[in-house]
Amino acid sequence: MKRISLCLLLTSLVITPFAQASNTEGASLDLAQVTYVQATQSQNGSWCFNTQVHHNDQGWEHYADAWQVLDLQGNVLGERKLLHPHDNEQPFTRSLCNVQIKPELQKVVVRAKCNEHGWGDKTVTVNLSSEAGKEFKVIRNNK
Repeated sequence: MKRISLCLLLTSLVITPFAQASNTEGASLDLAQVTYVQATQSQNGSWCFNTQVHHNDQGWEHYADAWQVLDLQGNVLGERKLLHPHDNEQPFTRSLCNVQIKPELQKVVVRAKCNEHGWGDKTVTVNLSSEAGKEFKVIRNNK
């Protein structure tokens, strides 16, 4: 009995930090979740978004199939289609470049979807006037 208790204690000590490190706490991985975004402004003023998505991909029947960059009014500024499942690569990061954003726009929202449930409930709001936040980093081109 003592061995079982000790094994359970050691297992929980090893697993707990990884569980807490996830940005998807409380969110169902049956829905596509955006967990981190790096937004980089290009020389021409357009933006490149490196977006990390987490989802319980289960082959072609159920996988994260797209993510979008939107303004705060819900207008789509860019969309990255994901053409195949990422069963063995979770979370995964993909890029979308040449996203045109008006200079006066301060914040954008990045959301992801799967082919079964639609848009996930875990988005990341990126403050383009800030260098970083808990779930994003911004690299501006200082012309």
